[in-house]
Amino acid sequence: MIEPAYATYDSCSIEIPKPFLLVIFGASGDLSRKKLFPALYRLNRDGLLPRNFCILGAARTAMDRSAFHDLMRKAVEETFGKDFDQKAWESFAGRLHYHAGEYDHPASYRDMKKSIEDLERTHDTLGNRIFYLAVPPTVYEAVVSHLGASGLSQEKTGFTHIAIEKPVGSDLASARKLNNVLRSSFLERQVYRMDHYLAKETVQNILMFRFANAIFEPLWNRRYIDHVQITVSESIGIENRAGYYEKAGVIRDMFQNHIFQLLALTAMEPPSVFESERVRDEKVKVFRSIRPFAVDCLDDTLVVAQYGEGMVNGKKAAAYRSEAGVSPDSMTPTYASLKVYIDNWRWNGVPFYLRSGKRLVKKKAEISVHYRAVPHLMFSKAMHEEIEPNALVIRIQPDEGIDITFQAKNPGTKICLSPVLMDFSYKKVFSLSDYERILLDCMQGDQMLFVRDDGVEQTWSLLTPALEKIESPDSARDVTIYAAGTEGPGEAATLLKKDRRSWRPL
Repeated sequence: MIEPAYATYDSCSIEIPKPFLLVIFGASGDLSRKKLFPALYRLNRDGLLPRNFCILGAARTAMDRSAFHDLMRKAVEETFGKDFDQKAWESFAGRLHYHAGEYDHPASYRDMKKSIEDLERTHDTLGNRIFYLAVPPTVYEAVVSHLGASGLSQEKTGFTHIAIEKPVGSDLASARKLNNVLRSSFLERQVYRMDHYLAKETVQNILMFRFANAIFEPLWNRRYIDHVQITVSESIGIENRAGYYEKAGVIRDMFQNHIFQLLALTAMEPPSVFESERVRDEKVKVFRSIRPFAVDCLDDTLVVAQYGEGMVNGKKAAAYRSEAGVSPDSMTPTYASLKVYIDNWRWNGVPFYLRSGKRLVKKKAEISVHYRAVPHLMFSKAMHEEIEPNALVIRIQPDEGIDITFQAKNPGTKICLSPVLMDFSYKKVFSLSDYERILLDCMQGDQMLFVRDDGVEQTWSLLTPALEKIESPDSARDVTIYAAGTEGPGEAATLLKKDRRSWRPL
């Protein structure tokens, strides 16, 4: 038995994966050039990949291996700038190969299979294969079906994994269809549905923070918590992605995956053991406990809107309908706020307010837990201002960390209280990027950060009725417009104001 190797990385011990061959479909696309190959280059440079591995880029673009090397080198150089290491690149480039072919032609997969078998012998990868689908969702079913039909999905001497990016479907029916296609060629334990938000260190630390600290877990329930806010805001627009965004909108793009995953980690019960399947079981239980949205009075729980023109970071920003590729009468929402109730023992009656939008005043992702006010404030007669209840904030980006606000007395003879901030920052602690972590986990066979089929279908079952309602031709709604560079539409503030609460400022 070969013992796994380990590398010390920022004071952490990281297991080196077994030898592998990685096939990246869509290797000439933006995701591969901006995220995947820079992440793989850095992992190799820092000694976190095994000695025996190789990468086969697969795409429709006709080019030879030399041209592919030039394309990837340029991408890595743009990412790392002055930190680009020529010697590390040469070591990495020697593992890069390329296969040009159509995604829906069986002959292309027959040729690919021969190339894979040759590369496995050359690089001694022990039959361990990973297929990464960095292609548009419309291509997923064709690629998965052909991998199964060609026999490439079978496990013989090693493991075979397939990783796919979100979105997994566009509604419940399409998600079920894609899951069925996956099941026809792969076992569920071979499937890695990506959500890169789950690989951020602050997101991973939610469970450790909650369940490893006796001072927090006893207070993590309806008795002490008034409400929870989850925010993922972006200052950018759709960034030349109109073809995708016009079909998706903010609810499909952000809520079904990123935000609902953050919700599950915040609300889930402790698993009996810290194992991937037990953690994923508890997340699915949260989704099953979410109260279905009443589509007949959807305005009480959902606000959608679209950005108009405005000023972002001191620069004029165009309206969504003026973006290239967007219909001038588009009704696609770029902002949504949602009020969610989880009907179980821990959270009964506690609202979770979720929001996400583009072209807002600031880029931010955070979970803020707002505690109840003290039952009796004995300082009320001596105080001129109302004391704000405690709040605990998990900052996911851009300033990763955790802070908690509590009250303390100001020095002096008068009774004056002021909020004090206790802050922990991740900035100088962790270094693995989200895609580096995701790739390593996929190589190591750890599915903790990946979404299971029943979790995907459960979240779609919750959101599909609401999507059908707001997208119905009979809904006769006028799209609400908010100015770019603001905190979003006024209706979103009203959603909380009706409950005598308010959003944390962005």
